[in-house]
Amino acid sequence: MMNAIKTLFSNTIIRKMLTQLHMRYLFCLLLIISCSSDQKIDEADLILSSNKVILMTGNEQAQPLSIAVKNKEIIWIGSHKNAKHIQGKHIDFGNQAVLPGFIDAHGHASYLAFATQVANIASPPVGTINNIKELKTELKKFIIDSNLKPGEWVMGLGYDDSLLAEQRHPTKDDLDEVSTEHPIYLIHVSAHLGAANSLGLSLANINAETQDPPGGRIRRYENSSEPNGVFEETAAYPLQQLAMSAYKDPIGSVKKAMNIYARNGITTAQDGASSPETIGLMQAADAQGMINLDIISYPIGQNGLDKNLNSIDFGNYEGRLKIGGIKLILDGSPQGKTAYLTEPYYKPPHNESDSYKGYPLIPQSEVSKWVKKYADLNIPIMAHANGDAAADMLIKAVKDADITSDHRTIMIHAQTVREDQLDQMNELKIIPSYFSTHTFYWGDWHRDSVFGQDRAMRISPTKSTLNRKMPFTVHNDAPVVPPDMIRLLWSTTNRKTRSGKVLGEEQKISTYEALKAITINAAYQHFEEDTKGTIEVGKLADLVVLSTDPLSMPSESLLDLQIVSTFSHRREIFSSLNRLE
Repeated sequence: MMNAIKTLFSNTIIRKMLTQLHMRYLFCLLLIISCSSDQKIDEADLILSSNKVILMTGNEQAQPLSIAVKNKEIIWIGSHKNAKHIQGKHIDFGNQAVLPGFIDAHGHASYLAFATQVANIASPPVGTINNIKELKTELKKFIIDSNLKPGEWVMGLGYDDSLLAEQRHPTKDDLDEVSTEHPIYLIHVSAHLGAANSLGLSLANINAETQDPPGGRIRRYENSSEPNGVFEETAAYPLQQLAMSAYKDPIGSVKKAMNIYARNGITTAQDGASSPETIGLMQAADAQGMINLDIISYPIGQNGLDKNLNSIDFGNYEGRLKIGGIKLILDGSPQGKTAYLTEPYYKPPHNESDSYKGYPLIPQSEVSKWVKKYADLNIPIMAHANGDAAADMLIKAVKDADITSDHRTIMIHAQTVREDQLDQMNELKIIPSYFSTHTFYWGDWHRDSVFGQDRAMRISPTKSTLNRKMPFTVHNDAPVVPPDMIRLLWSTTNRKTRSGKVLGEEQKISTYEALKAITINAAYQHFEEDTKGTIEVGKLADLVVLSTDPLSMPSESLLDLQIVSTFSHRREIFSSLNRLE
């Protein structure tokens, strides 16, 4: 109905015919009609009732409402009394809260699927690894448990040098102690670095004569050209591609990933940095009915994608999948100390000088070329920019492109954007998507090693963004960290580190604003605000049910929330009560 109102008032002929008084009366009448959803209906496929429905339409209070669904859309919202007369399946959630389904503003669905098949070498709370000895023990156990034959790749995901007792990356010497019969490749928690054993290096033809590629570095032993087994950014690509050849049962892993999203209340997930292979995998999984929520892919736009643009249907779903736009990767990771900064790192990484600021993955000329090209084709752009120097690159590229359309360019992570950059982003309509869980997972590391006190206090500056009335989103970047939307809410509102210290009190925001960042704002980011992000008649029946009302509890207690149910297109895809269709 509201869309009809917008259409009516956008009609210039009608606008000229009606006086200002008539317009005022007509608006009031239409508004009454649109809001009076408590009209009697006879039948629906599903009727959900709750005393705590949070519509996310601007009212910050939960309300007692019932929601009727037909096919995959919401057709009615009204009182419990009138809902009793509707024919259809009724579910009463009592005082459990019903909200719009959570939307993954940035993550990697195909990568999360892959992660279900490799060794979990993360530190608590995601894994159990506290030192390199435990890491080696876990890898040996994985080889035995997986019944890997000599020559088969061993892969692990999530090691974190900031949390290991040794405060360093595992080297090829460490990994040779695990096995010399299996090639080994480990992916750093940031996914921007990795480590391999000697056999892995040999299979990738990497040795002392191998030069660093553009946008990447091969770490070497001190005073030597011999690789030590640790790789940064583009230097890790050959090893990662080789190792992923060991990927078994990819379709089954996609199903596992969908279940992970569903039990975290996510009804729309993202596959950022897709490749033709991962898009094909998702399409195959969808054809087999393994995908039960919406997936939005963003293929990497700086790797020859421009040669195949005519074959890509941007912005339209085929089944549960759509290509939302392209992704550009401008720099690396702050926790891995490869993000591109304007000021030096507080403590530089291995073999780097005190002036080290990280580095870009592609030069400014390339960034500007790609942004201009895709903007002119009206293809949405999502750009990975962790460091403020990388943010400068994107800002310049968007400014130079002189974009006049509703482009909604997204700056992914945007962790170190400055106040002056936010002003420019606001003017250029660049939307930041913040990796807010960094405040918990790496907040102490950022303060004590990466940025120092002052810069660390401003990472993911949500309040500064809100003060400018800019739309923004927040994300987990799964599987860098799990797609835990409850911890994301808690991190965004409380900004507490692992040690319990608040990292930037002035950047805290309310629970309602944090919820907007994973519902209606995330829908807007994806050009889906007309169908998702709020509970309204005519929108998709994408809903999440929480154990209690998050708006009525202190933000410090948000971690106590539990996901009760998740509905995607009406179908219940997760139920803590095992009530699935």
